[in-house]
Amino acid sequence: MTQSTDPIHSNDPRDPETSGRHAVMRLTVMFADAEGSSGTTEGIASATWQTRAAQLLEPQGIRSLMVRTGREALSRVESGEVHVAVLDQNLPQLSGLQVVKLLRDRPGSPPTILLARDISRHVLNDALSMKVFSVLSKPVDLAVLLETLARVIQRRYAGHWPTRLVE
Repeated sequence: MTQSTDPIHSNDPRDPETSGRHAVMRLTVMFADAEGSSGTTEGIASATWQTRAAQLLEPQGIRSLMVRTGREALSRVESGEVHVAVLDQNLPQLSGLQVVKLLRDRPGSPPTILLARDISRHVLNDALSMKVFSVLSKPVDLAVLLETLARVIQRRYAGHWPTRLVE
């Protein structure tokens, strides 16, 4: 058996859930925001926007990762476990655009959505030149974010919403 290079499909014999079977992995969205929480919250009313987004994406078979720094975001993307990156421009250690700049020429880099409190012409120009999929304003409007994520997935992954194993 050969291992697939497709980020959505896996056949890793080391994975007990998929050993001997061709698996359809869950798509993973990474939310990188220093204002967010990497922990869990009990109720949706008190949850951060990232937690609320994760709760809405989970039934669609989409896994969410939450990180708080640019270096952590860079590490997670480099590990290959991220299919879409949502990056705050004001991350500590490395800004969202610095992360994009470090990743943009690497094969297999995920599409990126940039979040910014103040969307200046400079930020927009830099984001466009680095092929950021979209720039959204903060505070985050979940409806706009979810619509943008759906467009990213449709364009990059041809609408795959992987959730099951295939024999």
